[in-house]
Amino acid sequence: MLLNIILIIIGFILLIKGADFLVDGASEIAKKFHIPEIVIGLTIVAVGTSMPELVVSVTSALEGHSDLAIGNVVGSNIANMFLILGVCAVIKPLIFKKETRIFEIPFTIFATILLFFLCVNGSNQQINTITKEEGIMLLLFCILFIIYNLVMAKKGEEFDKEESILQIKTNEKQVSPVWESLFGIVLGIIGLKLGGDLVVDSSVEIARILGISEKLISLTIVAFSTSLPELITSIAATRKGETDMAIGNIIGSQIFNILLIIGVSATLAPIAYSKSYDSNIILLIVGTILLGLFPFIGKKNEMTRFNGLIFVVIYILYLISIVCFA
Repeated sequence: MLLNIILIIIGFILLIKGADFLVDGASEIAKKFHIPEIVIGLTIVAVGTSMPELVVSVTSALEGHSDLAIGNVVGSNIANMFLILGVCAVIKPLIFKKETRIFEIPFTIFATILLFFLCVNGSNQQINTITKEEGIMLLLFCILFIIYNLVMAKKGEEFDKEESILQIKTNEKQVSPVWESLFGIVLGIIGLKLGGDLVVDSSVEIARILGISEKLISLTIVAFSTSLPELITSIAATRKGETDMAIGNIIGSQIFNILLIIGVSATLAPIAYSKSYDSNIILLIVGTILLGLFPFIGKKNEMTRFNGLIFVVIYILYLISIVCFA
């Protein structure tokens, strides 16, 4: 067990440094090509930090561990929503852009409700099963989301053309070469992947030694561990003032976790769903709806520190409940 603890510490170090490289590289790319930071967060950063969830869920689905495949995504999204976004808001109030309020958060709500519907629908042998066909449907929605981001990137590019030529030149002088930024992104993703693997594998091994159930492992240790890249990356982005990237990272990860990860996993092998996860997905739906309401209640277009504290408290109570009633 001592070796596993040492590996977890090494994993944390890789996660922290990987997050720094990823945020810095992505931010430089955004400045260089005049792409809105929210778009970078929703795509490059979100996919990069979702790599641990992708690896864990696909492997679990192929090996027949459906509890881990579903629990990892649901648990990670709950951690992303309540813990990570909550912590970021406590550090610095988050301002939501118009596109985030009217499309990205509602789309996240849609994706979460769609996941719940696919889990509980079906008939005969396919009841409570996400089939290959449904997995393909999720991937199609993922493609639509990527197209949306491409449109948003183009919109940001056109918006930047309205800036003065002098300002653009000034910004470009402060931006690192493209190859250096891309190298930083790749290095960051590799660090997050290796760090995530070390933390996940070692955490699961410790949990098994202690005799913890697969469902509890998936909803707590594995979910939290695979959310570490999002946690570290979002906190790093928030502390550096890149709040758009932090918001985009979380919302993008929520969407990719459902559409891409569950989509790929179900396409490779149908995923059997346990009804015991109903309350967890319902909590996720409620949390996402609450997030959508924050910009319209209290301070306009903002998730305040108090809102963030509410989310963190909900996550702590959630952890206590699943540990006590698992």
